[in-house]
Amino acid sequence: MAGLLLCVLLGGSTCAGGEREARGIDDELVARHMPFGTVVDPVYASPVSDVITGYSRGGDSALWTAFYLAAESFRWRATRDAQAIERARMAMAGLEELVNVTGTDTLARAAVPARAGMAAGMLREEEHNGVYPGRLNGAAWMWVGGTSRDQYLGVFFGLEAASERVDDAALRERARRLCARLMRRLLRDDWKIRMPDGGSRTTFEFQPDEQLALLAVARRLDPGEFADAYARSAWMAPLVTAGVVAKVLDRHHNYYKFQLAAIDLYDLIRLEDSPARRACYRAAFRAVEWAVPAEGNPFFAMLERAVDGPTAERDARAQRDLEAWLARPRRDFPVDLRGSVAVCGSAGEACAMVPIDERVPTDFLWQRSPYQSWGGGEGTIEGAGIDYLLPYWMGREFSGGGK
Repeated sequence: MAGLLLCVLLGGSTCAGGEREARGIDDELVARHMPFGTVVDPVYASPVSDVITGYSRGGDSALWTAFYLAAESFRWRATRDAQAIERARMAMAGLEELVNVTGTDTLARAAVPARAGMAAGMLREEEHNGVYPGRLNGAAWMWVGGTSRDQYLGVFFGLEAASERVDDAALRERARRLCARLMRRLLRDDWKIRMPDGGSRTTFEFQPDEQLALLAVARRLDPGEFADAYARSAWMAPLVTAGVVAKVLDRHHNYYKFQLAAIDLYDLIRLEDSPARRACYRAAFRAVEWAVPAEGNPFFAMLERAVDGPTAERDARAQRDLEAWLARPRRDFPVDLRGSVAVCGSAGEACAMVPIDERVPTDFLWQRSPYQSWGGGEGTIEGAGIDYLLPYWMGREFSGGGK
C-alpha cells in the first residue's frame, strides 16, 4: 500500500494501488447498492451468503447519493476519467428522482417503485418517517419522508461539488436547476421541510450556519436568483460561531452533527467573498477542529485541507487512515471491545480513540464516534464504501491528481 501514501506526497501518477481499490469499491457500489437509482445497502441471506434478500438504510439514501455524486466529481477532476462523469450523471439522476417523486419540490429520503418487493423491509424500517405514494415517469412509487436537515445539507454539498468540478455543461445545469427547486421551496416554507399533510417535524430555523451554507451554494450555482437572498441573510454570519460551538460541546453523542457543521463551513469559507464573514466562518471551523481531530478521520482531514491548505503530516496521516479503512469488513458484524479497552462513559465509550480497523461497522464511518466500543448487527448488511471513495478522491485532487 505504499503507493497510496506516496499518492498524497508525489501526486496522482503514483496512485495505481489506491485507485485500483477505489474503482473496485465503486463498481461494487453501482452493482449492489443502487437498485432503485439511489444509494441503499443490500441485506444478504446470511453473513456468509452473497444472495441479496432485501435492502436497508434507506433513511439516508439522499445523503449518501449526494456524497457519491461529490466523490465522482472529485474523481473526474483528479483523473478526467469518462466513467466518473457517467456515474456522476447516474447519482444526479437519483437525486432528481428524490425530488420529482414528492411532486412538491421537497426532498425525499428514499424512493422505490411501488412493486419493488425487495424494498419492503427497508420501507418498514422507515415507517416512523412516513411512507407516501408518488409517481415517476407515469409509474407508481413510494417515498420516505420525515426528511432531515442532514439530507438537504448533503445534497447541496454534492450539487456544489458537481457544479465546480465536472466539466459538463449539461450536468452543471441539472445541478443548478435541482438546487434552485429545493431552495425556492425552503424559502417559501420559511425554512421548514413540509410533508404531504402540510406538517413539518424539521426546520432550519435557529440554524444560521445551515441556512447560510444552503444559500451560499444556491448563490454559487444561480447568482441571478439567490445572490440577494444570501445578502439579506448575511447579517447572521456573526451568529455562526456561537451556534457551532453549542453543537460541538458534547464530543460523543450525535457525532454526525460534526460532519454537518464541517461540510457547512467548508462551503461557506470557500464561497464567501467578504473577509469579515469569512473570518466568522473560520472561527467556527476552529471549533469543529477542536471537536473532531483530523487524526482518525480522513474525510474531515480533507475538508480541513481544503480550508487551511496542505500540511505533510496531516495529509500523509489521512492516507494511512484510508489504508486502515481497507482492512475493515464491509458488513455489519458485531463488535464489542469493552472487555479489551478501557471505557470512560456511561454508554461504554472507549477512553482512547479506537483504531480505524477495529471500529464498529456502520454506513459512513467518519460521522460516527471514534470512541464507540460496541455495536454492529448480524453481518448481513453491507456498507457502500462511500466513506472510502469520497476522502480518497478528494485527496487525489488536492494532491495534484487533477493538475
